[in-house]
Amino acid sequence: MNRPQSTDSTSSSFDDTHKWRAFGVIGISLVTMVMSMSMVFVALAAIADDFGVTLGAVSWVVIAQALTICALMMPMGRLADMIGWKRVHLIGLALFAGGAVFIAIAPTFEMLIVARVVMAVGNAMGQSVGTAMVVSVFPAEERGKAVGSQTTAVAIGGVSGPILGGLILEVLPWEALFYMLVIPIAIAFIGGYLVLDEDRMRREPRGQRAPFDWGGAIISGLAITLLVITINNPLGQSWTSPGLWLALAAVVLLFYAFARWELRVDQPMVDLRLFNDPLFSLAVVTRLLGFMGMSATMFMMPIFLISYRGISEGSAGGVLFLTSFGMGLAAYAAGRLSDLFGPRRFTILGLTILIATVIPMALLQADTPIAFIMFLLLANGIGAGIWNVPNNSMILGLAPASSLGVVAALTNLTRNLGNVFGQAVTAGVVVAVMAAQGFDIPLSAVRTDPGAGEAFLDGWRAAFTVVAVLCAVGAALAVLSRPPTHPPAG
Repeated sequence: MNRPQSTDSTSSSFDDTHKWRAFGVIGISLVTMVMSMSMVFVALAAIADDFGVTLGAVSWVVIAQALTICALMMPMGRLADMIGWKRVHLIGLALFAGGAVFIAIAPTFEMLIVARVVMAVGNAMGQSVGTAMVVSVFPAEERGKAVGSQTTAVAIGGVSGPILGGLILEVLPWEALFYMLVIPIAIAFIGGYLVLDEDRMRREPRGQRAPFDWGGAIISGLAITLLVITINNPLGQSWTSPGLWLALAAVVLLFYAFARWELRVDQPMVDLRLFNDPLFSLAVVTRLLGFMGMSATMFMMPIFLISYRGISEGSAGGVLFLTSFGMGLAAYAAGRLSDLFGPRRFTILGLTILIATVIPMALLQADTPIAFIMFLLLANGIGAGIWNVPNNSMILGLAPASSLGVVAALTNLTRNLGNVFGQAVTAGVVVAVMAAQGFDIPLSAVRTDPGAGEAFLDGWRAAFTVVAVLCAVGAALAVLSRPPTHPPAG
């Protein structure tokens, strides 16, 4: 049984040994979970070839995970407040490891997607409390160090995923990627069970914690799921079909019901009143559109390089590394500079660079030099790093101090939504263009069938034209988000 402790009583619980041990076991889990999300991009072509499925089908390997994490991230965080951070974290690690093994042994593609969802549930549970646990074991004067260290761990996972995945696929089948994930997760589970102390992490009595918003969690989960499924259009329905329009109408009604519910309950999952501030709303929508553009590149580029251009998985992983490298290179400097000169101008600059790289991507040809593609990916990552941190800073800066926790969760939710929508939209556009030309065929045929390859390239151009438009709208919203010259009286 956990004993509630006051801030005073917990001040003595901080010690260097415990905090760094706790950070170590949490950091291992976060690195592994983030790495699992990025390494799968280079494995999509191999999975599609193995099961003989189309681009539209294999895209669900990514979308199913991202969708599940997006729908469950905030509800799992709230659940952890109720039953214990350590318990939710460890259950999440167990589900993650079980899902990874299930994926590797899945006899059919449908079972693989089910296993992917199980793995994603564990990912959402583990990540939802990861940051809170890291921050809680450090004293208040070291919170910045704690968050910085945790951010570095996440960045390592994102950067290493494509490279490690590509190298493994050079010598081993794709199933080895998922077997490999079990080892660090098992270490994190055992370490977490022995090291993490719920009493040391708690900072508020259990009675002061907000109740779980079951209604908001269920309605938002249904709305997000139906929206992503509708955008991806797995049944290949015409956009004029009544079924598709009925699905869109249901999505609108669900989001309306979610808004009504959240405005009525005493302890909502998301405080929608924050959006009464137009600058806050513009910044959040800008974030959503920016991540849609970023995720589209990370999702589609390995398919272009491996399935269309025919380069090896290891080489593709090395090329994709440039995006993460550029992002990491620019993010720290952009954060420091935005503190000095304001976040808005750097958000605009970063999105402009993103647009300037996406437009040439829409014009790629079968013989475009790999060196030029590498340059585009590096510049794309730099642009992403320049706009991401200042935009996040702007959102947090516009929030009242009492809502910082909720807003921080909202920024994570927006990032995940952007990733899901970006992947779904680009996959849906490419699949629709290929199907219209009569090529609803396994992804492996893109490289062997000249007609299918040309249809894929047409779909690629259409998809990245859409991405360029989305990024342009995001940049326009960033331009409009000009703070008032004079603050309101009082």
